[in-house]
Amino acid sequence: MRAKHSIPRMPASPLGAAVLADRYLAPGETTCEDVFKRVARALAAAEDPQLRTRVTRLFYSNLLQGAIGAGRIMANAGGAKSGTMVNCFVHPVALSGQPVADASDIEQALQKARVTLQMGGGVGYDFSVIAPVDSEQATSNGGMESVCAVIDAFDRTCVALARGDTRGGAQMAVLRCDHPDLAAFVAAKRGRKRWSTFNISVAVTDAFMQAVADDGLWRLQHRAAPNARRLEEGAHVLPDGSWCYAVIPARQLWRMLAEAARHSAEPGLLFIDTINAGNDLAGIETISATNPCGEQPLPPWGACVLGPIDLSRWVRCPFGVGGQPMFDFIGLSRVVRIQVRMLDNAIDVTRWPLAEHRQEAHAKRRIGVGVTGLADALTMMRLPYGAPEARNMASQIARCLRDNAYAASAELARERGPYPLFQAERSLASGHFSASLPRAVREAIARHGLRNSHLLSLAPTGSVSLAFGDNCSSGIEPAFDWVYQRRVRIQHGAPLLYGVENRAYRSFRAQYGQRAMLPGYFVTARQVDGFDHLRMVATLQPFVDASISKTILVPTDTSSGYVESLLFHAWQLRLKGVTIFRPDAELVDVLSVLPIVDGRPACFC
Repeated sequence: MRAKHSIPRMPASPLGAAVLADRYLAPGETTCEDVFKRVARALAAAEDPQLRTRVTRLFYSNLLQGAIGAGRIMANAGGAKSGTMVNCFVHPVALSGQPVADASDIEQALQKARVTLQMGGGVGYDFSVIAPVDSEQATSNGGMESVCAVIDAFDRTCVALARGDTRGGAQMAVLRCDHPDLAAFVAAKRGRKRWSTFNISVAVTDAFMQAVADDGLWRLQHRAAPNARRLEEGAHVLPDGSWCYAVIPARQLWRMLAEAARHSAEPGLLFIDTINAGNDLAGIETISATNPCGEQPLPPWGACVLGPIDLSRWVRCPFGVGGQPMFDFIGLSRVVRIQVRMLDNAIDVTRWPLAEHRQEAHAKRRIGVGVTGLADALTMMRLPYGAPEARNMASQIARCLRDNAYAASAELARERGPYPLFQAERSLASGHFSASLPRAVREAIARHGLRNSHLLSLAPTGSVSLAFGDNCSSGIEPAFDWVYQRRVRIQHGAPLLYGVENRAYRSFRAQYGQRAMLPGYFVTARQVDGFDHLRMVATLQPFVDASISKTILVPTDTSSGYVESLLFHAWQLRLKGVTIFRPDAELVDVLSVLPIVDGRPACFC
């Protein structure tokens, strides 16, 4: 039942309907509700037979209330296709376990990637194990095993799959900040259509960032031995057995990273030491890469099933209609607990691309309860996105998510048993994520354990926010604009332009009419200062055990110095990652402001 003074659901926009039909409707389905019924039945199959009917209804009700699965769940759960319900994977490149990948490793890794991508999973890789161009290994193979050449091969694999009867999946290439080929890696996509299936990130360490702060020197090093030319130039072996290829000013490398991020929105930065320090399983796993959007740091063969909750559904008296706006924390807590059960079930009923994925997932049972529509919810509560009051509300919401997700996982552990690698003394140790939970939740964990090693992940939610959220603001991002055009590719055809309206904006217009001026709390991404973008991530990160996907939008005329200061401040805030985006007129934007025709935005479809 719709709560009093909540905004009624409106008819789906043409774009939302197109994305729903293209990506999520199975044969015979015509509506979101049809998808929800299929997904609820499929995920309830993990329950004991006598519970399945009741749990199916529970999941269906949750889906109707905006607690949905990520794209792979909504497309593939209960479907006839062989796709996986899992969005996120990380694969090792050196499958032999050697510190330097060789040709045999790479070929095996390509085969594993092909299977995973074909089933719809997105894959991240740490390519730091690839020998540098100036190593003996790369020289003896004509440079064909250099980092950039290897990434070319992975990119071709994904492109070939996308030409067939599958969307394939996105990929993430990570390289450490001390790899000798870092400059070539960072420059590879700049001004060219290279690696079209990849996002790229640099894993930066605290030692590197401190060297930047101190204006110190930085070593480029690798386990592979350098070639004769490099030896003549002074390359030498280090005490740990690796080879130093060059020593350069840290700020020279830092400025290169910042300028590339300003120019091309890549690379993103992964603060890899912060990621590992904040991982409750750091004693049994090491993380060196993330999934393609960066919200899920994962160990080799790691995977995670995701599911966002539309926060705008839980605002009562939005915009002050019928009373003072309020957030329904009780309602949110209820759907969070059901969402944990649904995502945990997905681990057991999904098709796994590889046995390695299944083994890793069942040992730790990672899931990622997330959000979408945060900015819409704040707008409906009359809170400007960049204001301290908005961050305060966001922190209350995040705390509600965290506390209820962990309470639900402890309850599931009581019912089904904890994840196999669970250790109470590790999870509840001082300084670990669970140590900050309310006392009652910690006591439940001490008694029963946790069903899932990780429970929270704030991902981007582009297509599901269109198809099931009627173009609500995506993830934790501010609204791009209130009325704009969006470029969308349907099937394998050419991209089409659709005119779209943000859902909070549509709701406001439905209440107050087309001529009413927008209040000051309607704030778009371009109106939010870059440091306020960072502050929002810093506000949410203490309540998220995985990571957060967030793009820091900066003006077109932003200087490299400003980008440097943003990136450096992200490290100072102990964020786990950061990505900068500066609109560029020379690039084709997926999103752009609509031109005005006869006093109203033009509409394309």
